[in-house]
Order: sequence, then structure tokens, then C-alpha cells
Amino acid sequence: MCAVKVGPVCGRNLACTTAAGKPGIFYSVTVNGEPSGRRCIGEAEANGAGVITPGQVLEAMRRLDWPASPLVIQPPDGLTLVNFDTNFYTTGTDPVTRVVTLLGQRVTIEATPSEYRWGFGDGEALATTEPGAAYPALTITHNYLRTGTYSASLDTTYSGRYRVGTGAWQDVPGTVTIEGAPESLRAIEAQPKLVGY
Repeated sequence: MCAVKVGPVCGRNLACTTAAGKPGIFYSVTVNGEPSGRRCIGEAEANGAGVITPGQVLEAMRRLDWPASPLVIQPPDGLTLVNFDTNFYTTGTDPVTRVVTLLGQRVTIEATPSEYRWGFGDGEALATTEPGAAYPALTITHNYLRTGTYSASLDTTYSGRYRVGTGAWQDVPGTVTIEGAPESLRAIEAQPKLVGY
């Protein structure tokens, strides 16, 4: 079952207030196989009627195991220079799909990275919707001002959509953030070396 139907497909969830003054969502109601119009149904009533609500899907999405995005740092091998544009990017950009059973029904949840939070390990951080890019693009860079060892990290926020059975896709009303494992990075000073003249 979906929220409001627009022709043969489901529309976006439309928020409303139930007769009891509680938050709800408009649903297209069918009684004995006959359309009975739209009705504002709250979470408790929807649960009792076996209706899968967006809130239930969000709870399920938050319980599922979503992958952390791989953090790629350039220059490679955990070594960079002070006052140098160190490049950061990830290849974790594709949607990820999981299937769960809610109220006896098959629900497909598709999560797509929508925000990346880059931690540079020196107290600085940056949030972007872009995954960065490999050299020479240099879209997400950071300059380390002092020598030392730093723990860089990348957290990924997923936005989702879902469908019940083979029904229309609907947005999940919330996000899930997955923390990435820290990557050790050492910043050193370049040493000039005479190679001839």
C-alpha cells in the first residue's frame, strides 16, 4: 500500500493531522476492494491496519548494515607534505540496495550517498555533497600546516527511498550516517636536494 495515489502511481507522502490531533499521512483507502477516498492515518492506526509507514522504513534502514565509503588520499602510501594540496576522494558513490520484511511484506530500501564529511585529523573538517575526484581534478584538498601524524576519516550520510513489493518508490523521511575507519597520514617537510646544474 502506498500513500496518496496520483493516477496509477504513488505520489509523495503528504503530512496531515488526524482527528485525534496526531501527526499522520494521507492514504488512499480501499474498503472491500472499492476505493473509499483519502484519509489521514496516524502511525498507531497504520500499524494496526498492517500498513507500512515511512517511519517504520526509516527505523529498518537505520538497523541495516550500510557500507562505509573508501577514503582515498593522494599522495598515496600515507605520506604528504606540509603546505601542500593533499587530495581526498572516495569511490563509494553508487546506490546500495537491501531487502527486508516488514509486517509480512517485502520492502526494498535503496540508499544513496548524499553527503560526505571529511575529517582531516588536525581539527579541521569539511562536509560536501561531492565525492571528490582523483588527481589532477583536486576538488577536495587540505593543507597541513605542521609536520606530524594525522588520522583522516570519511563519514557518509545516506538518503533513501523504498518500495513495498513492486509498488512505486517513495522517499525515506530521514538519513543514516556511517562512520568510516580512520586512515593514518604523515605530513613532512620537503627537503631540498642539489642534483646538479
